[in-house]
Amino acid sequence: MIRRRQVLLAPAAVGTLGLVRPTTSRAGAQLEEPLADPIRSALSAAVSGAAPPKPQFDGAEARLAYLRWLGSTSDRMRRYKSEAHVRQEFLEAVWYESRRAALETELVLGLIQVESGFRKYAISSAGARGYMQVMPFWARLIGDGDASRLFHMQTNLRFGCTILRHYLGIERGDLFMALGRYNGSRGRSEYPSAVFAARRRWVVTEPR
Repeated sequence: MIRRRQVLLAPAAVGTLGLVRPTTSRAGAQLEEPLADPIRSALSAAVSGAAPPKPQFDGAEARLAYLRWLGSTSDRMRRYKSEAHVRQEFLEAVWYESRRAALETELVLGLIQVESGFRKYAISSAGARGYMQVMPFWARLIGDGDASRLFHMQTNLRFGCTILRHYLGIERGDLFMALGRYNGSRGRSEYPSAVFAARRRWVVTEPR
């Protein structure tokens, strides 16, 4: 049972575009706030870098655990993405980016389900974009200024995970408040509760 204020951290590890507006999500609007220069620099560094490499593991058991997770999660995602290779590419990226930001992968999947319903080109009424519904001002604050790149899968996941980690820092590890800040509804329970509920769908129980 996960308490709503529990911080879920990962184990240490590495119109013309077919835009659709989320109809069942609770996507909100992250608020643009002043960033101190050191924080801006740190966030800019966090979102830069190459695409995820193929996963590397220390041993066979860790690799098998990852493959079991990938297979089970891919099966559950068929309703959202019908093609196996598309699901695999997406899940590999989510797994890497969540762990890169020291976030639990299942939590990030739950957030994506609530925010965009796993739609790459989703755009909210507030203008938030992509899988993790990142507001365009982030591209100007910590990116290269090109908000269209927020529809790129890996870029969107990198920004979204980095922003959530940033909000967790601001909220001193309080995930309930950080999720509310991410959604632009800080202090209200509807959005964090929805993410926690969606997260449960993506938990893979290891065989005993």
